[in-house]
Amino acid sequence: MGVESAPTSEADLDERLSRPTEGVIEVLQQQGGDLLLLGAGGKMGPSLARMARRALDPRHRVVAVSRFSDPTAKTALEASGVETIAADLSDPAAVRALPDFPSIIHMAGQKFGTSAAPHTTWLMNAGVAALVSARFSGRRLVVFSTGNVYPLVPIGSGGARESDPVGPVGEYARSCLTRERLFETAAAAGSRVAIVRLNYANDLRYGVLVDTARRLWSGEPIPLTMGHVNVIWQGDANARALQCLGIAGSPATVLNLTGPETLSVRRLAEELGLRLGRPPRFEGTEAPDALLSNAARSVELFGPPTVALPTLLDWVAGWLLQGGRLLGKPTHFEERAGRF
Repeated sequence: MGVESAPTSEADLDERLSRPTEGVIEVLQQQGGDLLLLGAGGKMGPSLARMARRALDPRHRVVAVSRFSDPTAKTALEASGVETIAADLSDPAAVRALPDFPSIIHMAGQKFGTSAAPHTTWLMNAGVAALVSARFSGRRLVVFSTGNVYPLVPIGSGGARESDPVGPVGEYARSCLTRERLFETAAAAGSRVAIVRLNYANDLRYGVLVDTARRLWSGEPIPLTMGHVNVIWQGDANARALQCLGIAGSPATVLNLTGPETLSVRRLAEELGLRLGRPPRFEGTEAPDALLSNAARSVELFGPPTVALPTLLDWVAGWLLQGGRLLGKPTHFEERAGRF
């Protein structure tokens, strides 16, 4: 059964984002053991950590690792039963000191700020991957990557499949592919690895749909050059990522993590405009290609997302209309040259 009623508060929203599915409960019960989440202080990590805590047997530990530059995230996780470790994952000594758990979710990385400081992006995406893959050799790892490792593909193609050639554009995407290769090397040596290529998870406080709704609300034009996207409710992305613990393998398994539809940005803006009472203005025209991923394998493994697109559009518009808090972290999904 899908979630139908709209979240009406941040507490309600956080509960929805961390509500485990039957599939998550089943996989975590089968795998057993303690779970370590690396880089869990960002937009997606806290709700994923709470979902794991809710699904995992209470005898097992869930530990979230991050710098925790925002101490409120650390406090909130601890209040939900998730243990925390404040650590800099680019520090080899800090990585060596981490607990030796059987299952790892690796979420650490950097995207925005790459153009200004590419060395930091390479450190966080590739350098940290080298440290973590060596430290947890032989373990089960789910590694977050990005659909940006693919080239732009024709709109009618259905999106890039996991078996398609990669073609990263820009330093961010190239550093992410390097991260993948390092963990693939670890898998070849005996670690069990699943690499999830994500684009785009949507909370009600950030995401492609929020970016579009915010522009509508403020009267800004909607850019159309990147005229098509994939989106998925973040709760569904959390659930699929945790279920990937069950498909981690040697060699590494690669899985696209996104929604099943190729969506027109123009149409999304029109639908949101109807809900918000704000007719959209557009700038530019749709290119014949876009950054798109094919989610057929994910749907085959885990079923369709629990939150369908019309419901998600209703929720995003309703959240904005009620004055819900936004994170102020745009996705820059319209970027076509890989500059972040």
